[in-house]
Amino acid sequence: MINAFILASGSKGNATLVFNEDTTILIDLGISKKELCFKLSELNKKLADINYFFFTHSHSDHIKSYEVVPIEKRFALRNVVELMKGHELKYFNEYNFGSLVVIPIKASHDAGPTCGYLIKDKDEELVYLTDTGMIPKRTLSFIENKDFYIIESNYDFDMLFNSSRPEFLKARIDSTKGHLSNEDSAFYMANLIGDKTKKIVLAHLSEECNTPEKALETYDDVFLKNGLIIDQFDIKCANQWETVQL
Repeated sequence: MINAFILASGSKGNATLVFNEDTTILIDLGISKKELCFKLSELNKKLADINYFFFTHSHSDHIKSYEVVPIEKRFALRNVVELMKGHELKYFNEYNFGSLVVIPIKASHDAGPTCGYLIKDKDEELVYLTDTGMIPKRTLSFIENKDFYIIESNYDFDMLFNSSRPEFLKARIDSTKGHLSNEDSAFYMANLIGDKTKKIVLAHLSEECNTPEKALETYDDVFLKNGLIIDQFDIKCANQWETVQL
């Protein structure tokens, strides 16, 4: 059985704990060691309990505290490994880590090669995918009808383009190498979910250009247009400061 806790999610730092009965991993470490240890203690866990650390890309809000991780426990794509050392992973290859299977899935972001992860145990599958301006076709084929999704829903279109942010930044966020809007995220999910899907967590919400209410409202509208009733699914929002359980 897969368990997951989103310890932090947003532009100020990201970290997500995933575990089953005997294997514990962390995806990204963009928060301080102090914050990580505090959040782990709330779950009756400690840093030494984490067997493996996986990184999605090289932006600081995802790798800030990588140096607290032993090199032998670090896993990432080549460009990230070249930066911080560790073990190289390749897109769409299947790797066994304890009793979990981990598959790096391709994302599209302006940090060089970027990935999310498909994580499996014997009974369930979890998709973790943030920091992507679109979802590549091959990735889509890997993540259909999974049990759990932690998926980016970064910004509300109107809030972004009515914000005081510079135009180049708005264009960067809205590009295919930026982030997923609420609407983009909802349309992808409306076509990905299936009869196995149990829970969805919307992640990496902008604190300036989004709100949980707008993200969930957009999902409700898009699901309804696609003949889906949002109440049939357990959907919640992660945030920057509080731990959220999948």
